[in-house]
Formats: sequence, structure tokens, C-alpha cells
Amino acid sequence: MKTTYTTIILLVLCITLGYAQQTPAEPQKETIAIVGATAHIGNGSVINNSIIVFKEGKLTSVASANDTSTSVDGIKVINAEGKHVYPGFIVPNSTLGLVEIGAVRATNDQSEIGSINPHIRSLIAYNAESKIVESLRPNGVLLGQVTPRGGRISGTSSIVQFDAWNWEDAAIEVDDGIHINWPNSFSRGRWWLGEDPALKPNKQYPEQVAELSSFLNEAKSYLKGSKNSRNLPFEAVEGLFNGNKQLFVHVNDEKGITDAIAFAEENSIKKLVIVGGYETYKVADLLKQNNVGVLVQRVHRRPDGEDHDYDLPYKLAKVLVDKGVLVALETSGQMERMNSRNLPFYAGTTVAHGLTKEQAL
Repeated sequence: MKTTYTTIILLVLCITLGYAQQTPAEPQKETIAIVGATAHIGNGSVINNSIIVFKEGKLTSVASANDTSTSVDGIKVINAEGKHVYPGFIVPNSTLGLVEIGAVRATNDQSEIGSINPHIRSLIAYNAESKIVESLRPNGVLLGQVTPRGGRISGTSSIVQFDAWNWEDAAIEVDDGIHINWPNSFSRGRWWLGEDPALKPNKQYPEQVAELSSFLNEAKSYLKGSKNSRNLPFEAVEGLFNGNKQLFVHVNDEKGITDAIAFAEENSIKKLVIVGGYETYKVADLLKQNNVGVLVQRVHRRPDGEDHDYDLPYKLAKVLVDKGVLVALETSGQMERMNSRNLPFYAGTTVAHGLTKEQAL
């Protein structure tokens, strides 16, 4: 009898473990309307006593309940009076689904061998069954920009949704942009080799920038030619010139930011976004003038300089927004995948340092 009970308990435990993975939602079968809630649109506007209609898994209408043109006849209604409805958060510049356990090399697929890899697509490496991804959805983080790492040109990112069976099912916007790690204009000596650790101009900086320009010029020549011999890196950057892809430049210092803007203009790149941008507050007017957006690095961090304001990382978004710069928040850095679930709290910190709640949203 004891053996029978033990066997039953073990079987129950096995069944529980077998269903430990969250299951993506089934396709929506009927049209649903959420009625009476305060709807926060995400563009700064708020609709009190709203009607939110979604069909086949997509929003079809967000309007005021006082709008007589919106009818809920024959629709399943969810009464949300007194509640608030927000859009899902999007975490940009993320390695979610590319690395599961940092200490286990077999689960790390965030970078590729080589320096110039614009043709490396993060989307096909995205693991929709990641346990880390599952932990984001309960906190309202529903989408992310899966971004490769490493090299001078890391590769191509894509936008995915976090409730999916596989990468094909997850894809929302395929190959949205190419990511460049901008060369450091200043560098420190390697103290372990007896070099002076003081900050000095990087003597190789002009050469490193010229290497990027040379690659893009070669790509332009290839794209204008017969393309008899395929070159995947050259083909991957075509979207930068016709506006189909954005260029994300990962850079923090003032000189690097200004040089990146000039680089984009010289190479006829239509859409530029600065990622990190610690010193963007020094060139905010230039960013606004050139319509360059900024993905502000993690808000919960210490300032980089000893003489910088202690709250500079907290208020940087506010400073840029006041200058008319389009800003979003990203979470890269230490334990970046796990900390992605804190994106709503990072937005809350910017509210405490000057932004309105709707601006932060």
C-alpha cells in the first residue's frame, strides 16, 4: 500500500513538472470589449470611461464610452469600471531569449565570431520558451527588441512578443535595425601591463571610424552593382540607406555621439538612434535638430563621473524630453535580462525626477 501511495505521489509530481512551462494563450475566438476603464493610450492622452475593443488578438478600437459610433452589441463585455488599462511595456536593446544561464556557454547565443556582422539576425536565435521571458509578462512587459552583442557591428535586432510558441510565432517586426558599438574616443592604459591607467585620447579612434565608413561605402558600391557574387553583410545594410531599418549606435561620450550623428549624415543613413547616451544632455539640441532618438541606459545606476550630479541617471530622461528629444528606457548592464522586469519601475523613477506619468509611459 505504501508503495502504491509513493508511486501516485511521484506521478503527480512528474505531471506537475511536465506542465511547469507557461502555455501561450489560444487564438482569440470572439470579439471582446473592456468597458468603463480609464485607458492610458501611451502617447500622453487618457480616455476616461473608455471602450477598448480587440478582435483576433489585436486592438481594433479605443474610444470614449460617450462616443455613440462605438457599439458593443453582440460583443463579450468585461466591466472594468474604476480600473486602469495600460499598453504593454516594450523593453529595447535586450538579450532576452538569447541567454538563459550566463555561466553555461551552451545557453549563450547573444554574439557571433567576427567584428563586422550586420547580417547576423538575433530573431532566429530567440528562445520563446525562456524562463526569464516568462517572468516579465506578469509585470506588464509584453514585448522586446531582441538585440545581438559583441563586435563593431553586432548584427540585426527584431521586435518580438513574449507569449509565443517559437521565434516565428513571436516575431512582430522582423529585422528592425542594425547595431553598432561605436569606438571609444578615449581609453585607459592597461595597468596590469604597466601602462598609465589615466584617461587618454584613443590614437586608433580615427582609424576605427574610417573602417566603418569604408565598409558602408563598399556596401553602397555592391548594392549598385550586378550582385553576381552574394555578400550577406552588404545586403543586410541596404535597409539603412532606404529607410527600412534604423541604425542603433551604442555610445556614451559627447564626442562619440556627435561623431555618430555626423557619420550617419555622411553615409545617407535616414534613421539614427543613440543607445546608452550617458552624455546626451550635453548635445541635446543637436539631437533634436537631427531628429535622433535616445534609448537611455538603465535609470537605477550610479553616475559615471565623480563630479557628476548624483541623480544624473535618474533625471537624464527628463532633461532630454524637455529639449524635445524622443526618449525610451533600456535595461542593459549587469543582470540585464532579469532586470528587464523592472522596466515599469525605471519609468516610475523618471516620474519622481520630473516626468509626468503619461510621459514616462
